[in-house]
Amino acid sequence: MSNHANNAKRPTHAIFQVIGEGETARWIRVGSGWTNRDGKGLNLVFDAYPVIGRIVIREADAKTAAAA
Repeated sequence: MSNHANNAKRPTHAIFQVIGEGETARWIRVGSGWTNRDGKGLNLVFDAYPVIGRIVIREADAKTAAAA
């Protein structure tokens, strides 16, 4: 399998539940996201669904992609 094919399967975004505000906020990873082929949206997969706090979607860096 080519390196390009492996990279295509890695999530492009990480989904976090954020509880609290500012420096004391807790960020808990609850899923991953992949850019749609047309680049106009995201496919989201939740490992857990938060019922409190807010949801933040961030571009995945090497560290968050490895944790997926």
